[in-house]
Amino acid sequence: MRFKDKVVLITGSSRGIGRATALLFAQEGAKVAVNYVNSKDKAQDVVNKIKKLGSDAFAIRCDVSKEKDVKNMINEVIKKFGHIDVLVNNAGIVYDVPLKERSLEQWKRTIDVNLTGIFLCSKYAIPHMEKKGGSIVIVSSTNGIDCFNPDSIDYDVTKAGAIILTKDLAIALAPKIRVNSVAPGWVDTDMNKDLTKEFIEEETKRIYLKRFAKPEEIAKTILFLSSDDASFITGSILKVDGGYS
Repeated sequence: MRFKDKVVLITGSSRGIGRATALLFAQEGAKVAVNYVNSKDKAQDVVNKIKKLGSDAFAIRCDVSKEKDVKNMINEVIKKFGHIDVLVNNAGIVYDVPLKERSLEQWKRTIDVNLTGIFLCSKYAIPHMEKKGGSIVIVSSTNGIDCFNPDSIDYDVTKAGAIILTKDLAIALAPKIRVNSVAPGWVDTDMNKDLTKEFIEEETKRIYLKRFAKPEEIAKTILFLSSDDASFITGSILKVDGGYS
């Protein structure tokens, strides 16, 4: 069990990639703080499943874009578990709206959650990670590298920003804390549940492996980058997109 007695905080872990990651860490012995903002019941379900696996967990509500919420979340994790070994910045939102119909409120909200949220969670977790060392993994996206779409312009901008933030944090926090990013391509999650059948078919044709990823496949990559198996990896962006062109 690679994470026995380690403490892991995963933002946006009531569903999708975050949920799969929380369960995988628990299988490896970690104590998990399950963050949610709206899906309390789903978060508690993840906690219950983790406890059935023999690990400890609790659910904590936090809007990662709000500094007060983030401070409270970090304090609650320290109060419950005493320290933080791994932070997974996974929380994110997307509005699939044509560029000309994009509202300023949608633009700001996407940046607040997807980018400012990473900054805030990292800022307030770092003091509790520096003494013992640890790992931060940021979930970005291929949308921040080479899969741009004007209908998700704000999402793309935040994911590109997340990649730069990964590199800057890796420099600033070395050698005690490693910082890396996972950049998924298409993943079969709730975030993509409203995509049309025709769009999914067209995108699947462009993926070398001819399918969307499972959340568990992204979770395994996050687990690897957080583990001692990746002890000499920091400041890296790992694309997990099944091959795409």
